[in-house]
Amino acid sequence: MIQDTLLQRIKNGEVIKGTHIFAGAPILTECIAQAGYDVIWIDMEHTQITTNVLMQNLIAAKAGGTPAVVRIPWNDPILAKPVLDMGVDGVIFPCIRTAGEAQLAVSACEYPPKGIRGFGPFRALDYGKGNIKEYIKNTSRNTIRLIQIEHIDAVENLQEIASIEGVDAFIVGMNDLSASLGYLGDTQNPSMLPVYDQIAEILRKMNKPFGVSSASDETVIRAWKARGATIFFAGHDIEYVTNGAAAMLNFMKTL
Repeated sequence: MIQDTLLQRIKNGEVIKGTHIFAGAPILTECIAQAGYDVIWIDMEHTQITTNVLMQNLIAAKAGGTPAVVRIPWNDPILAKPVLDMGVDGVIFPCIRTAGEAQLAVSACEYPPKGIRGFGPFRALDYGKGNIKEYIKNTSRNTIRLIQIEHIDAVENLQEIASIEGVDAFIVGMNDLSASLGYLGDTQNPSMLPVYDQIAEILRKMNKPFGVSSASDETVIRAWKARGATIFFAGHDIEYVTNGAAAMLNFMKTL
């Protein structure tokens, strides 16, 4: 399964190149999945993507041959359960602030006795054609668990958070993190840079894979690469359409 390969690449410290899906239009998702990214991020937190729409986008991503991870709206096992049962390659849990919250995220992905996930994998079990025992033992664990560092509380508790077994990687959300320090809309404020450096230093020392979700800003991406980040999500489907449409119109205006 492609999720196995992606998880291993993350653990190996390979550079993972991803982008975001905000529109939830399956035809765009399939096109972007064909572009050659290592992974696509389908967002349910700040979009109108419902579980029904999500299913169509997961099918589109698979048709395009690219793993898909899904950010759920909040760190809630009830929200995670149907997404996991769809057979996603990974789940992103937003705004984790404490070790207890990180443990809840992990528990939402694990079946009893280790966790609290209810059993009912539908698409995840290939619509009933898969091997249940194999799924429980191995396949379900290969669903990648990513948690977001998006609040100064998370930075202050990061060593404890990063010690939670079962978290595969960490993604910094610069917008909310900067907002928690009073710099909403100013992610590159000079006061934020030491905070980013602190996050990177802690996670590097603990040998934990980490990355960033950002806009299409090459300077910012390179700065995170210099800090040791290996997972990058940048740009999104709406941006690509908007920029492409504007570029063609600008050209036509020269005719």
